[in-house]
Amino acid sequence: MAKLAQRFSISYYRTKLKILSLVSSKKAAAFAISLFSTPQFTYRKPLTRLFEESEKLEFSQNGKTITGYRWNQGGKHKILITHGFNSSVVKFERYIALLLEKGYEVLAFDAPAHGYSSGKTLNVVEFKNMIKTIHEKYGPVNSFIGHSFGGLAISLAMEEIEHGEDSKVVLIAPATESSFAMEYFFELMRVKKAVQKEFNEQVIKLSQKPIEWYSVSRAVENIKARILWCHDEGDRVTPFTDAKKVMYKNYPNVEFLVTKGLGHHRIYRDNNVVKAIIDFL
Repeated sequence: MAKLAQRFSISYYRTKLKILSLVSSKKAAAFAISLFSTPQFTYRKPLTRLFEESEKLEFSQNGKTITGYRWNQGGKHKILITHGFNSSVVKFERYIALLLEKGYEVLAFDAPAHGYSSGKTLNVVEFKNMIKTIHEKYGPVNSFIGHSFGGLAISLAMEEIEHGEDSKVVLIAPATESSFAMEYFFELMRVKKAVQKEFNEQVIKLSQKPIEWYSVSRAVENIKARILWCHDEGDRVTPFTDAKKVMYKNYPNVEFLVTKGLGHHRIYRDNNVVKAIIDFL
């Protein structure tokens, strides 16, 4: 039933984009950008006991309320956990529990339009700025875990956060190249070439940077922290081929954990991966 509803939704938006493109490429591109930035659903389930017992945190960003959680304030190390698109930090409860056993102070926040944070859209600039604000308000943070889109946001934020070689970053199936996500979206929604061109131009106007700039492989060159990059060979959401380009550069501060058969989501739930991440931290 869910897949059937999704097909109807895709068909509806394809039709709307097609009609708008006949009227104006600019209007069609603006609608495409909004659609590209809108989660398909809000992952909002009743909080478990661990989250209920946390200290609830909240701040405002661009008119949106960002909701987060803190455990063990004053712990020996401070870590921030971020989630992917269409997800929530509640999915990382296992990591939080293990890190608390190790004495960490743990911070976990839902990005705008996700979980219990408000808003209807999310772009990577907002996500990056959210991480910077958390670092300023509740930090300094010296360790980070980010899955998928959260990994990209952390990578971009690290370029602007003062940090040293003692900081640690875990990237789990990071959204390595924004250009791949954009191209996949164009293909899925059958966006016309003229609208694609206008889409790119509007992105530059909004952020002063082309979509290709929003790249983990580009950002990692400017990160001093030690990085553990976990990726599955068969990941269909964030292709392993993008990660391999970084592997071939042999950065001394980046180590890779490559899995097989776990895909994009099971990878962060796998026992061996969880243990490797906790050991690395």
